[in-house]
Amino acid sequence: MQRTQISLTTEDRRVLDAAAARTGKSIAALIREAVATVYGPGRRADVDRDALRGAFGTWGNRGIDGAEWVEKLRRGDRLEPRR
Repeated sequence: MQRTQISLTTEDRRVLDAAAARTGKSIAALIREAVATVYGPGRRADVDRDALRGAFGTWGNRGIDGAEWVEKLRRGDRLEPRR
């Protein structure tokens, strides 16, 4: 194993500290897991591409764009029945 020094933002460190406390894992272990998940050999571009293709157009039939939907949620109208 190689030792590497990295710089983190205060927020990144806060998130890692919380995850370490929650999981009982070291920060180094969490970073290794994240690197393996994002960049590791098990990562396949075709799986990501297929997921993106499957999601394409799923918002199209709502009759409201994403920005309008977010504003509607912020106003607290999310409990209204869908039309």
